[in-house]
Amino acid sequence: MQQDSIIVRPQGGVFDSVPQRPTKPQTPYQVLRLLPKDATPAQQDSAIQAWFEPGEIRYSEQPDTLHLPGHGIPRNLMAVDIPQYYRENFFSKDSLYHPELDGGRYGVAGDPVPYTIKNDDILTGLLLFSFLLIVITFAHSSTFLVKQFKDFFRNPRGETNIETGTEIKVQLVFVVLTSVMLSLLYFFFAKTWIADTYILSSEYTLLAIFGVVFAVYFFLKFWLYEFINKIFFGRRINKKILTSNLFIVSLEGVALFPIVLLLSYFSLSPQNAALYCILVVVFVKILTFYKTNTIFFRQNADVLQIILYFCALEIVPLIILWGGLAFIANNLKVNF
Repeated sequence: MQQDSIIVRPQGGVFDSVPQRPTKPQTPYQVLRLLPKDATPAQQDSAIQAWFEPGEIRYSEQPDTLHLPGHGIPRNLMAVDIPQYYRENFFSKDSLYHPELDGGRYGVAGDPVPYTIKNDDILTGLLLFSFLLIVITFAHSSTFLVKQFKDFFRNPRGETNIETGTEIKVQLVFVVLTSVMLSLLYFFFAKTWIADTYILSSEYTLLAIFGVVFAVYFFLKFWLYEFINKIFFGRRINKKILTSNLFIVSLEGVALFPIVLLLSYFSLSPQNAALYCILVVVFVKILTFYKTNTIFFRQNADVLQIILYFCALEIVPLIILWGGLAFIANNLKVNF
C-alpha cells in the first residue's frame, strides 16, 4: 500500500516530543472549534451540553480574609444578633445600596402645567350643557322671548301676565346661567390680576364660591326691589319691574357666554375680555335705567328721584358685590 506523500513523519523521535491533543474537549471553546463556522446558537448549545454535564456548585466555607490591614475579621451582616452600628455605614441610606427602594428621579423639577378650563372635562361639560340649554330654550320658547322683547321696549298698558309657571322657571334657569358665566369670568380675573394659587384644594371650590356669591347677589337684588317697590308703588307695577329684571339678567347671561368660550378655548386677551364685560355691564345698567324710568317715573320728571332710586338699587349693590368678591379672593390667595 502506497503511503500518503503529504504526511512527512519526522525522524529521530521528534514526533514523540510533540504534546498530543486530548481526545475529549476540556473547555466549551474547544467544543465550538470542532463545529463548522455556520453553526447556529442552538447547535452550539446542544454540542456543549453533549460534552459537558452540569455539576453541583460547592461554595467555599472558608472565612473571608479580604479586610483592612490591622482590623479583625468583619462580622457577618446576616447574623441576627449583630449590633446596629455594624449594619450602618456611609451608603446605608443610599438608594443604590438598596435596590428594593425607589431612588426617585434625578435632575431639576420642571414647572407644573398651569390650570386651564379647556383641559378640564367637568367645566367643559358644564359649558356644553349651557350651550345646549340656550339653544333648546330659544327653540321651544321663542314666542315667549319675542313677546318679552317687544313688551320691554313698547311698555304695553295693562297688567303683564306670565302665562305658565314653565316660563318663570325658564327665566330663573337663565338667572342661574348668568351666575355661572359671571363666576367663570371673575375666576379668570382673579387668576390673572389677583393670584394664581389659592389655599383651596380644588379649583371647583373657588368657582363654587364665586357662583354662590353671584346667585345671592341676584336674589338679594330682586328682594330689595320687591321690598322698596311695595312701599311706593302698586302690585301691577312691581310685577312689571320683576319681569323686566328677569329678562335683563337672562339677556346678560346670554351676552357673556361667547366671551367665556373665547377665554376658555381661544386664548383671548384678558384685557379685551375685561373691556367687553364692562361694556355688557354698562349696557345692562342702561337698559335697567331705561325700564325703571319708563315704568315708575314716566309721569314724574324728577331727575334727582330717578338717580337716587337707580343708585340705591343698582350702583350701590354692584359696588358691594365687587368689594366682596375682591375681599374673598384676597383672603383665599396664597401669600408667598
